[in-house]
Amino acid sequence: MKIAYLGDSSVASTSRHRADALVRLGHSVRLLDPYAHLGAQVTNRFFQALHYRTGYHALQPIISRWIRDIGTVLGNSEIVWINGGELFGPAILRLIRQRGLPVVLYNNDDATGYRDGARFDMVRHSIHLYDLCASRSEREFEYRRLGARDFMGVWMGYDEVAHQPYCDPLQISDAFRSDVAFVGTCIPGEARDEFIVALKNMGLDVAIWGNGWQRARMWKQLRDLWRGAAISGRSYVAAIQGSKLALGLVSKGNRDQHTRRTFEIPYAGGLLCAERTAQHLTVFAEGTEALFWSDVEECARVCREIIRDEARRLMIREQGRRKVLALGVGNEDVCAAILARLRAERTAAVPSDPA
Repeated sequence: MKIAYLGDSSVASTSRHRADALVRLGHSVRLLDPYAHLGAQVTNRFFQALHYRTGYHALQPIISRWIRDIGTVLGNSEIVWINGGELFGPAILRLIRQRGLPVVLYNNDDATGYRDGARFDMVRHSIHLYDLCASRSEREFEYRRLGARDFMGVWMGYDEVAHQPYCDPLQISDAFRSDVAFVGTCIPGEARDEFIVALKNMGLDVAIWGNGWQRARMWKQLRDLWRGAAISGRSYVAAIQGSKLALGLVSKGNRDQHTRRTFEIPYAGGLLCAERTAQHLTVFAEGTEALFWSDVEECARVCREIIRDEARRLMIREQGRRKVLALGVGNEDVCAAILARLRAERTAAVPSDPA
């Protein structure tokens, strides 16, 4: 199948992971990157913040001209797959739909929520113009209310290649080894710095990789735990697999019940130690496939116990990875399911032969 894929092409992005997964499934994928076309408008710190906060409204004419420029590529495709969708407003969707092609939106963020202000304005205004919207299952009502023609619930999974664990864990550098690892952003207003400092004060050795920590209120207490900015690729896998356990923090503002880490950590050979949520409990058997906690005191206790028990750590790692493999939540699985759903919908829409 010929797919025009509109999304971030940077090798560290989950957008690129999904595009590559479609290629591995045997499809012909033309990756078209609007962010590369926009250049400084989305890379310059000032402009990036401006457009993020104003919902990318000012960029719509530029994106419209770009869509016209790539019209031939779109016309030679069978499907248009849009990742994220924050740059594509209604006028642009109507321009794309002039080609008569089915258009898919994949967005596993909280596009119908408002933690990020106006960031997803274009998505919310354009939902009714997609043939299929794939997002978190718990957002279906909100998508339908905004006019979604069809909706498919998807988990935020892992990538079969990007998150493949090291065959030999001894290859992992000491720089990526730790007792407790957290790989993620310090989100303003979510007290992640307070949580990590509390673990530190309870005697746990925590290693942090991620952005935004220097701006945290408790940065001075965290400075010695921070090992660097956001990591990806083999470094990301090394930090997870090289830890005795890896924390899974959910974002309240993003209304998370699970995150990509929920599946990436076990798949990458790590031990998931995450906040206890309804979805986490639905996916994993607590205590044998993953560890959960409800507050920082319980988290510290769970961490201390498992750090001392190597045999149990290895058992949970193995059982957790086995579970995510069985769930079918890798990028290849999810992408294949989305295309199958779209094909089924298109077939159902074709009138039967009256003969």
